[in-house]
Amino acid sequence: METGLQDKVVLVTGAAKRVGAAICRQLHAGGARIAVHYRSSAAAAQSLCETLNESRPDSAAAFHADLLETPALPQLVSRIVEKFGRLDALVNNASSFYATPLTDIDEQQWQDLLGTNLKAPLFLAQAAAAELRRHHGAIVNIADIHAERPMLGHLLYSTAKAGLVALTKGLAQEMAPQVRVNAIAPGVIIWPEGEVWENAETRRKIVAHTLLKREGSPEDIARTVQFLIADAPYITGQVIAVDGGRSINL
Repeated sequence: METGLQDKVVLVTGAAKRVGAAICRQLHAGGARIAVHYRSSAAAAQSLCETLNESRPDSAAAFHADLLETPALPQLVSRIVEKFGRLDALVNNASSFYATPLTDIDEQQWQDLLGTNLKAPLFLAQAAAAELRRHHGAIVNIADIHAERPMLGHLLYSTAKAGLVALTKGLAQEMAPQVRVNAIAPGVIIWPEGEVWENAETRRKIVAHTLLKREGSPEDIARTVQFLIADAPYITGQVIAVDGGRSINL
């Protein structure tokens, strides 16, 4: 079945695993060709591309880049265009996440958390802007419900995601009318790695504040990404919470 994604080329950052991989699979199933970005997960990225290419030859390729190296971002876009001939959409999914209480914050954490969650999406959008304008494309940023209501002990992460929400709205203004820019704010989708998140009682308390009383899935995010890229031609500058109602029940 043809969709608004047919033969479009989509770059997904942090695409090798977890939510990023689910986004790739969803968009690919809709007909898109996928640029699978990775930084350190080379084996997982190659495996994902092999799976996608088995169902549709030459429809996916892996691209390595450290998104904190700003000069490398135009080169990343150029390599994708050289491979696929165009770029129609950008999904800024790559993200660092860990606790940073005020008393423990250092500059390296600032560079990492603000870099991956805010700086990289900005400069990657800048690098891709001309190509996205040419094809009347779209950007989808993966934000967080804690951009609006900060998560205790995660000061830098919450600040970075708040900046990403502001960036989404600013880019929507800057890149209109050719390019639409929106964001998704996930709730409880996949539990973060780390001992604190493995505690069953911690998880139970978080889910208890979710109106639907359950966790979401990576596919919930992926379907919303597809909607914003392919089926929402009159939506821009918006943030959609995909959180089971948690953000209105904290």
